Amino acid sequence: MSGGDWKEMFYAAQDGNLDLVRYHLRNGIDVNYKHPEFLTTALIVGVENGHLEIVKFLLENGADPKLKDDFSSKNALEVAKIYKRKEIIKVLQPYM
Repeated sequence: MSGGDWKEMFYAAQDGNLDLVRYHLRNGIDVNYKHPEFLTTALIVGVENGHLEIVKFLLENGADPKLKDDFSSKNALEVAKIYKRKEIIKVLQPYM
């Protein structure tokens, strides 16, 4: 995996581009990787930006919602609560 590939997946999760996230996971990107430049996971950035389908897909493909963002020390559920993402909170709770 190269950092460039992961960066593209990170931006896809941020922008809600599910097809591109799928592509990168199929091609071996680690779903739980935290790039040193961003200090967070694709799951957390999907939560922050309210992309429910991205969040569901990442969880179904092994994303760990208990991992914490290195900047805020918050996990995906905590971030969802901060951003008041009610539907995402419901999706995350069974994984916690």
